[in-house]
Order: sequence, then C-alpha cells, then structure tokens
Amino acid sequence: MEALSQYRLKRRTLLKGLGVVGLASLSPCFFTSGTAQAEPLRRVPLKLSDYKTYRSTCAMECLHCNLTAYVWQDRLVKIEASKDFNVKCCLRGISRTKWVYHPQRLTQPLLRTGEKGEGKFKPISWDEALDRIEKEIRTVIAEQGNEGLLITTHAGNMDSIKNDMGKAFFDYLGGSTKQIGSLCCAAVTASMTPMLGLRYADTRDTIPDSRFILCWGNNPAVTMHAYWKNYAQAQKNGARIVVIDPRFNETAAKADEWIPIVPGTDIALALGMIKIIVEEQRYDAPFLRAHTGAVYLVDKDQKLMRQSAEDVDSYLVFDTLSKTPVRHDAEGIVPALFNEELPPDSPFTTVMSEIYQQAKPWTLDKVSAETDIPGHTIIRLTRDYASTTPSMIVQNMSGAQRTEFGTYVAASQFYLALITGNIGKRGAGVCDAGGARQMAKFSPIIPPAPNAKKIPPIPVSKIGEWIVQGKPNPIKFWWNMTMGAMTQLPNTNMVREAFKKVPFVVVADNLMTSSALYADLVLPVTTIFEDVSLMAGVRSHYVQLMEKAVEPPGEAKPDYWIFARLAERFGFGEVFNQPIEHYIDACLKGSGITREMLAKGPVRPVEGDWIPFKDGVFRTTTKKANLFIEEWQQKKFSPVVTWMQVSESVKGSPELAQKYPLFAVQRKLARSVHSSHGMNPWILEVQRDKPNVMIHPEDARRRGIQHGEWVTVFNHRGEHRAIADVTTHIKKGVVSLENGWWEQQGGSSSHVTNDQVDLLSNGHCCNSTLVDVKREA
Repeated sequence: MEALSQYRLKRRTLLKGLGVVGLASLSPCFFTSGTAQAEPLRRVPLKLSDYKTYRSTCAMECLHCNLTAYVWQDRLVKIEASKDFNVKCCLRGISRTKWVYHPQRLTQPLLRTGEKGEGKFKPISWDEALDRIEKEIRTVIAEQGNEGLLITTHAGNMDSIKNDMGKAFFDYLGGSTKQIGSLCCAAVTASMTPMLGLRYADTRDTIPDSRFILCWGNNPAVTMHAYWKNYAQAQKNGARIVVIDPRFNETAAKADEWIPIVPGTDIALALGMIKIIVEEQRYDAPFLRAHTGAVYLVDKDQKLMRQSAEDVDSYLVFDTLSKTPVRHDAEGIVPALFNEELPPDSPFTTVMSEIYQQAKPWTLDKVSAETDIPGHTIIRLTRDYASTTPSMIVQNMSGAQRTEFGTYVAASQFYLALITGNIGKRGAGVCDAGGARQMAKFSPIIPPAPNAKKIPPIPVSKIGEWIVQGKPNPIKFWWNMTMGAMTQLPNTNMVREAFKKVPFVVVADNLMTSSALYADLVLPVTTIFEDVSLMAGVRSHYVQLMEKAVEPPGEAKPDYWIFARLAERFGFGEVFNQPIEHYIDACLKGSGITREMLAKGPVRPVEGDWIPFKDGVFRTTTKKANLFIEEWQQKKFSPVVTWMQVSESVKGSPELAQKYPLFAVQRKLARSVHSSHGMNPWILEVQRDKPNVMIHPEDARRRGIQHGEWVTVFNHRGEHRAIADVTTHIKKGVVSLENGWWEQQGGSSSHVTNDQVDLLSNGHCCNSTLVDVKREA
C-alpha cells in the first residue's frame, strides 16, 4: 500500500510511541496541535485547567488496560496509562490517537460500486444505508427464512455491549445462522468447563508465589505482557520458568529453560508425565480423594456408576473401610483411588485407573520418539513440576491447544494440576484468560427474544467452506462486525469466495479493513473514546466505564446506535433504543457494582488476590473436579484424555507431507492484537511493517533460502509472502508464521492455515498445518 511506503521512523514519533513526549507528567507542558493530514504543527503551552481527561480501555482481545485520554479543544491529543491502574498499557494503547485520527478512518456509509475486493465504493447517507439493510433482510426472510441471515462477531471489540447487542438484534428478527466455537481457546472451554465448572479463571494474581512455572505452548511475555512483572517477581523469588514450544519465543528468552517439541504431540508428553507421576507416587492422594472425581467408579460398559439414575450427582466410590460402594459425598469414607484398592475381580474400575491405563504405554522412549524431547529432560521436567510446590502451568492463549485434538491437550494440563494437587492455592493452578466475570455475576443487557428459532450454526473455522458449499443453509445476508474475517479466519481463499458468494454483505468497522474491501455495504463505527460503553469481561479483573472523550469523525456511529435504528424499523425499537446507561445498568445487575462507583474509576469485584477454586472447591454441581467427561463420551470420544494423532502432520498424513513437509505454527506479535492496530502508523514506524517467517538454517539451506530475502509459504490452500528469518530459534522441520497482516500489506498467514475443526470444541486447528517454503522467483 502506498501509505505504508510513506511511513518513516522519526525521533519525535519514536518518543511519542514510547510515551515521553507530551503529558509525561502533570506539570504544565506542550501539546502539538494539528490534523491527521498535512496541517503544520504548532506548539501550544497548556495548563492543567486547559485540558479534560477521560478514561476507557483497549477493547479488543487483550488485557484491557485502563487508559487516560487528554482532550484539548475537543481533540484527543494524548493517551497514557492510567496512573492508578494495576498494570501499564503498551505502545498499542498509547498510540490509539493514531487510530482515532487515522487517514483511512471510515466517516460515512459506503456502497460498493466495483467488484468485491476492488475497493470501489460510493458514499451514501445513513437513511439510505438503513433502508437498504432493511430491504435486504426482509427479502431474505420472505424468500428463504431466517436461516439465510448470518451474523459473525469476534474479539475486535470485547466490551459488554456491542457484540451482545448485535446477536440480540438478529434473535429479535426471529433468529439467524451464527458461528459456533472460537478461533482462540474453544478447546479450553470444552475441557475446563465440564472439568472444573468454570471457564476464564486465571491465576495471575499469585504468579509471584509460584516456585515452578511451566509455560506450555504459549508466550506470556507477549500475550500477558502487562503482567510480565509478576513472572519477573516469581523469578526474583526463586522460581524456575520453563517454556515448552517449537519456537524459542520471547518468554523462552527470559526463562530458565526452553524445551522444543514437535507440534501436535503435547498429549503424548502429558501422558508420559502422568505415567511417571503415578509410578513414582508423586500424586496427591488426599487431594484426589477429597476434591476430584478420580475416585468415581466406572462399570464394564465404560459408564460412571451412580446410586440413582435420577440424581446425576450421586456418583459411587468404593469405600476401603466398609468395603462397599457408597456415594462419593458420604461422611467418614476413604475412597479407593486405584484398582489395586478394589476387591479382586471387581466388575468396576476407578477413574484414576482409567487415566493411568491411557498413560501406561507412554514409556520414556515412546514419548521421546513422538515429541523429540530427550528422555532425561522428560524425567527432570516431570519431577520438577510434581515436586516443586507450588507449581503453575500457564495455558493462556496456548498454541498447543489450537490443534485437531486441542481439547485433550488442554485437559491433560488440568490433569497434571489436579493429580499433583497444584490447584486452588497460591502460586498453583492453570493460568487461563480470566477477568471480572469469574468473580461476580453480570446479567444480559437485552431480555431473551421471545420468538427466536434455533438454527444450526457454522463452526467458526468452517465459515468460508460452509458458505461456499451452502451448509447448513444458503447464506444470502451476512453481517460481519468486530471480526477481521479476511485476516483471522483460516483458509483465506475460501473466505474470499464466501464473501463473493453471499449476495449482500455488511461490514461494520472503523477502517477500510481487509474484510471491508469485500463488503457490499460498509458502515463506519466508533472507536474507544468516541462512545460510552462498559467493559465487564473475561480479560481484566476490573470493571471499567468506557467514557466518551471526543466526537467521532464524520458520521461514524456506535454499533448499538445502528441496531437501535434498525430495531425501530422492524417494530421492536423499545428494546434497543434506550439510553446506553440503561444497558450498562442491566449488565451490572447482580454484580454489586454501580455506574456511580465506576465513574470514580475501575472497580474490582473482590478484594485481595484472586485464587480460583480456592481450597479445592470447584464450580461443578458436586464442587469436585471431574476427570471423566461424559460430554466427550456422548460425541463418541474417550471420556478420559487419550492419545490422538493429528491428521495434518508428518506422521498423520505422510502423502501430504511429501508435498508439504514443514509444520507451520502461528505466532502472535507485540505489534498487533490479531489484526487490530495492523495499520497503526506508530506501530508501523516503531516495529516491523513486513511479515517474517522463522525457518531453521538446515531447512533454509535445503531450499536455497538466505536470511532476509522474500519467500513464499505455500500449500494446497494458498500462499503467504514473508521475509525469511533464518534462525536456530525455531525447531527443525517447523516454520513460524505471523498472525495479523492485512491484505493491503500482502496478505494474512491464514491463507495457508488448516480449517479443520476440533470435534470436541469446534475450535481452530491452525497449528495442525503442513506447508513448504520457496524462494521468490
């Protein structure tokens, strides 16, 4: 893009990006005034009384750091980290002025005039845009039914109003096709929820108390950057940090040990560790007996035994004192943990023995052959984790679970924490994403629609393919908001075809994104500091009021304004056209938090450090952790974690691997959050503006690839251009691709990614991908 070539790194811009120009303190200072265009800059001395301050938070899928905006003469002139917040924002947060005043901001509705993807549009009024939307929706419902409507949303904006408002609007229309699953952590949801009774429970408050931190397939130095101070404090306190990842990532650079692993083999490593823990008796038997379903009995048909079929919580255990099966919650019992404690020739087994039977075949040699981790490393890793207490596994945003059987990967890590008793106490547990919603109750902003029909959804990874194939129903109208479909959905070429096939596509965004290029109608929406909203979510422990600081440019509107105007046209306006404060209050109902409290600053629902599942009290109906998952069994999968070979892998698809012999794993960068900030001028100046692909020197030598030259990563799905980073910081046989690059920057790495679905979670399988790399001609 021409605009990219015009960006140059200037000292003043760099200093701005690092937050040392402008309001570095609250003393009198200078602001620069001017537009985002070519108006000359002039220095204006300001006093404290000359500017107003407002607070908001980065709303995309990040850590939702609190931001303070400084406004002078109705213009946003600086953003900095709020001084009273628990963490400090990064360059992306303080560079949001460049997003608000971006030269490519959408300022009015645009109707397509050229071919999809060509980028030719004409401006129209809001009345014309709303008229057209109403007409298209009514036509689809009349001719095909609500099945022909599709709404897709994701993590481009995670505030508590906008996505929920969009989904509710389509429900009030009578229903629509929606996505199911997640591009992010669906595998964690499918494991953690039935096992522990709660998703989005993190351990970040007590990371400094841990003595052994295992970062498994993730990179918290980038994805939890604001909380890296907690990891540094843990190291200062004597903790060891170990990273398991095919790439020597930013966390590994700060850790005590890096253990490279073959992608897709994490289940094998976990089962091998469980085998060692059991056989060396490093498990926590009292914890397993008192707080988990490891002692539940399983009959010969592989069904959990209950005292009564009508009482789902009446699980049976074998009491080693009375020598009889009894309810698990009976008083004064000592349940059998392993089969050795059961009567000879018992017709039932224990859940813990079922787990051990899956782990038993995984000898050191077998685990080492599968994972390419030396046997002595596996033994040391296992003993360190099981014996150094408290120990913590960091699973947050793990790439290890973005594979075909990612649910088992995530569950195996919970197994390790539960089996060793490393959960429910300071410095222990499994660190997932987590926010205020694990601490307090929040309520729906819109009452349930009275007439919404149930319509089969589309797995999010299959949106492109299923729309092209007309599954489960032909889609005639597609509303896409808060999702970079052309950068984040896998198999991008298929997504492009889907955009072209749908007769009418609406994209609501604030920049001309890669997805907006393929829209029939583009709607300009607001960014943070341009509307009022609420953040009460799953990434920050604080509930935050998002204040309006400036008027949006041109005719940009909040998403909720758009749905209110459309709802009025469809006859249910009173549900959607209330003041925004009405919906904020509705969300806060039951939390104990009020708008008046939030007006003074962010509010945390609880005091003190948060310890999820404290003292082994889980959120299941029995308050015990489940290790035998009947939901998996209903889907014809093993109810306990078992080894599953990833299909798209060297061993799983040897014929495909002949053509594409390299594993491709995705990498998140500090420059963007998914594709958000991907066109932010300060980011492009201070950090890289071209994609890289990490490749091992031996793999590069075989292909004649030199460090720093342009290459093409390719497979049967498509191609991705990038600059070769030839380095030993990637495992041989693996390449690392970068997430988030726009079509206007040459295209996303999602062009080549696997669009398979983890059948237990409907999750994304981007790290089960085979590719090859070639030099550019």
